[in-house]
Amino acid sequence: MDQSLTAPRSRQDAKSTKVTKRDHHTFGSYFSKFSHAVAHATGTPTAFLLATATIVIWAVTGPVFGYSDTWQLVINTGTTIVTFLMVFLIQNTQNRDTMALQLKLSELIIAMKDAENRIATVEDLPEEDLEQLHKELCVQAEAAGDALASRRKRPRT
Repeated sequence: MDQSLTAPRSRQDAKSTKVTKRDHHTFGSYFSKFSHAVAHATGTPTAFLLATATIVIWAVTGPVFGYSDTWQLVINTGTTIVTFLMVFLIQNTQNRDTMALQLKLSELIIAMKDAENRIATVEDLPEEDLEQLHKELCVQAEAAGDALASRRKRPRT
């Protein structure tokens, strides 16, 4: 097994372990790269202008085609196909970005002294456990806020 992909034994090992990419390419890795590139490209002003130009051209050609059923079907079919495919591409990119963010937050939580390390993997908990943890943290936050407020009210000597 590739040593760079195994869990580090200690905090020091974690800092010195490099994250490396696997040597083989799977459909998933190609799809991830493709979806990231497409999502980025479609979020540009140029892509918006091209989409707007397509709609304007379609609208202008309405009288030429007598606003026929086929004329309407062209735009309906085109937009439906594009929307359907974009859902999957954007969701893939969103999943990747969310996982990267979770990993960064987990690293910060684990690195902090006195932090509850169980919070680092909270996204894997069932809904009921998340709700219970939320209640616990709300109580802790309120207590911390009350303590801070009482310290601010005390006169300094």
